Amino acid sequence: MHELSIAVAVVEQVEEAVRDQGRAVASLTLRIGELAGVVPEALDFAFALATEGTVLAGARLLIDTVEGRGRCEGCGREAPTGMPPVLWCTGCGATLTLLGGRELEIVRVVLADGPPGAESAEDGPRPAVAGLPTRDEEAGHVPHR
Repeated sequence: MHELSIAVAVVEQVEEAVRDQGRAVASLTLRIGELAGVVPEALDFAFALATEGTVLAGARLLIDTVEGRGRCEGCGREAPTGMPPVLWCTGCGATLTLLGGRELEIVRVVLADGPPGAESAEDGPRPAVAGLPTRDEEAGHVPHR
């Protein structure tokens, strides 16, 4: 389950980016290509574990799935690859060059108005920051490693 290492890496990057904000993270949006080999359900489970004790504890994980797409080197046609991916052109049979679908990006971090740990213990671990007002505000630059 490599999703746990992905979740830990994402949490570390977001914590680094919001460290000086002094606020909890309400939600995090990831863009994940369908060819990236990431199982969304496993990543969601791993994310809950990886966020414990961090500014992301209780944050909602939102995943935007990116369709796999390719371009035929023979006829130039662009088409979805599907799942499992078909990497040859259905029109002329030439191989496809992947254009997208292997992304794994942090695209959005929404901060809560309260500091980390401000949620009530009655709220449970997920979504613990649901009662906090949020601002639709992106954190500063999220560094890529």
